[in-house]
Amino acid sequence: MKALLLENLHPLASSILGAADIEVENRPGALDEDELIEALDGVDLLGIRSKTEVTPRVLAARPDLVAIGAFCIGTNQIDLNAATTHGIAAFNAPFSNTRSVVELAIANIIAMARRLTERDKALHAGIWDKSATGSHEIRGRTLGIVGYGNIGSQLSVVAEMLGMQVYFYDTDDKLALGNARRCSSLDELLDTVETVTLHVDGRMGNAGIFGAAQFAQMRPRSLFLNLSRGFVVDYGALRDAVASGHLAGAAVDVFPTEPKKRGDAFESPLRGLPNVILTPHVGGSTEEAQEDIGRFVGGKLRDYVHSGSTSLSVNLPTLTPGRSEVSEGQAQRIAHIHHNTPGVLAKVNQVLAEHDVNIAGQVLATRGHTGYVVTDTGSGLSGEVLAGLNAIPETVRLRVIE
Repeated sequence: MKALLLENLHPLASSILGAADIEVENRPGALDEDELIEALDGVDLLGIRSKTEVTPRVLAARPDLVAIGAFCIGTNQIDLNAATTHGIAAFNAPFSNTRSVVELAIANIIAMARRLTERDKALHAGIWDKSATGSHEIRGRTLGIVGYGNIGSQLSVVAEMLGMQVYFYDTDDKLALGNARRCSSLDELLDTVETVTLHVDGRMGNAGIFGAAQFAQMRPRSLFLNLSRGFVVDYGALRDAVASGHLAGAAVDVFPTEPKKRGDAFESPLRGLPNVILTPHVGGSTEEAQEDIGRFVGGKLRDYVHSGSTSLSVNLPTLTPGRSEVSEGQAQRIAHIHHNTPGVLAKVNQVLAEHDVNIAGQVLATRGHTGYVVTDTGSGLSGEVLAGLNAIPETVRLRVIE
């Protein structure tokens, strides 16, 4: 098998796949749609970060792709419905860079509260501007977290340890950690806190959730952070809120349109504003996080190829099949992805029975409209058996794992 890894993934991913007898090609930077289609010729596994868009057109052109690894938290750059339609597994790293994002958020909050970027800029310009004006401790201040998932909840704990009073709002019913208090609406949160930080996911329903009305509702001289997705905020409205003095500062790590590779030009209406910290989508870009992401997603791709495991897949039913006890050299595993309709398992087993194939073990899981069955056999599989399984009308993808 062959893997194509884009966007400067950690070398540990290449090591893990290479050790599993998978040929690995690494390329720096992202690829556009046409470039990606060309590059995927003969490729079984694709590894990306956040810049490469895996569109329905890409997947239709390369339906033989086996799996995609998103070496990051988000998967909105992958059309998961199209991937599932073609039986292509997708994996991400939902936990690996959580701490890195939390630490950047805390660093930004302290830096804005102390106006450190302005003090730094003045000294680099040769101006000694020693003053406490506009500089505050974060202890005792109120923090509002919008999105209380893996990152938001951990930020809640760390911020509270630093003496902040934490409030949060989430559309799902989430358990409050420590002394954090849940707000029943975004309006309630904005009326209550002095610092607002966004940690929502990439679903399209979150597009544009924070604009001029929300900034106007924030308390005067508040701080604002967005380390989630660029398209959830109206940055023109944020610029106006900072320029007018309504907001005392902002920190932004994500943007609606981002350069594809390091060194490319960057434009934003937020450039040049006082006490505004701009970072190039580096929330999870620590060496520790990238190493753990390389290990985690690389391992998921390897396990899917060699055992059929879909543990923590973002689009396929979850199965972690063990190995059945069969004679050495006789075991073959069938991984069958299919449309989830009644009777598919019976059809699979009927084909095997008609060709005298012994079933040593079998597990099935479903997820929405998709079913996934892994079958261990005690004998080899002939071409007629595979043809019969592929001929089942509900079959989406069939793989044989030695």
